[in-house]
Amino acid sequence: MKPFNFSHSRKWLLLALLMPAMSIAAELGTALKADTLRVEPFSDAKTKGTIAKNETVEIISKKGAWLQIKTQKNTGWVRIFSVKRGSASNTNQAKGVYDVASGRASTGKVISTTGIRGLSAEELKAAKFNEEEMKKLENFAVSAEDSQKFAKAGGLKTVQFAYFKGAK
Repeated sequence: MKPFNFSHSRKWLLLALLMPAMSIAAELGTALKADTLRVEPFSDAKTKGTIAKNETVEIISKKGAWLQIKTQKNTGWVRIFSVKRGSASNTNQAKGVYDVASGRASTGKVISTTGIRGLSAEELKAAKFNEEEMKKLENFAVSAEDSQKFAKAGGLKTVQFAYFKGAK
């Protein structure tokens, strides 16, 4: 039988004590602007409610460019750019301990980026042609002449690039 290792046990005890606090403390966010809560993560989904600027929200999940959030009154989806992750008052000590331990503690020089992935394989398989949306898209087309005028007005110059040959 091996002797009891107190050092190893203390690590597990600390982890056991912190885990309930971390699981109870959901990720909080702050609304950067007033926005509409939607039933699904789509811009044309039905409206479910609203959030006010600076309102504290609980972030439940993320899907593409959308966050599912819970407010005091409602649960729904908003665009990811409408919510700043983290609470206005960072009093969650367990999260602070976790951030230090995981190397996520901030230097105070905050740089925020958001990665938004495209459609999933399931969404691509389920996609259907939508003539109405194609007509909307065609309304954004401009002529070569208009685009050249725009580029000239902005001081842009023509640059030739070789075509990408692709993988073999």
